[in-house]
Amino acid sequence: MRPEKTSIVADLSNKLRSSAFVLVTDYQHMKVADFSELRNRLAPAGAEMHVVKNNFLKRAMADSGFPDVSDQLVGQTAVVTGENDVAPVAKIFKIFATEFKIADLKIGFVDRTVLSTAELETLAELPPREILQAQLLGLLLSPATRFVRLLNEPGAALARLLKAKAEKEGAPAA
Repeated sequence: MRPEKTSIVADLSNKLRSSAFVLVTDYQHMKVADFSELRNRLAPAGAEMHVVKNNFLKRAMADSGFPDVSDQLVGQTAVVTGENDVAPVAKIFKIFATEFKIADLKIGFVDRTVLSTAELETLAELPPREILQAQLLGLLLSPATRFVRLLNEPGAALARLLKAKAEKEGAPAA
């Protein structure tokens, strides 16, 4: 392999190794303006999109320890990498694909685990990480809150009983 091609594969391998996720998409029928629009939408989510030759991607994936998915690397391929969460990026792709009817995801990887397009769509439907964390915190706090209420209930019931008795006797309530 020529030195410049080796350099391209080495650079791509480094990107794949340092990325928390890798999404492979087909960009066929995508115009330059559409491609730029998708890149602009991906940038705030901390993702980058690069057009690569399938042979370079196959070698870079092999060098980086990814599973062999060379049978799915056909056609015009672009790779999306990033160091943040994959769910917002998958959501951007889903919205973009429905708006423009292009840029369908072929396959994805999260921590070197292969994700199908159905699994990527499920990720796209998840709420943002902050909301999931708040929901988890609510679930964790719920039993403790119920336990505190349970402990307070006998005292509160006694106080209500005493207040009702005092009101019945005509004495001023405390």
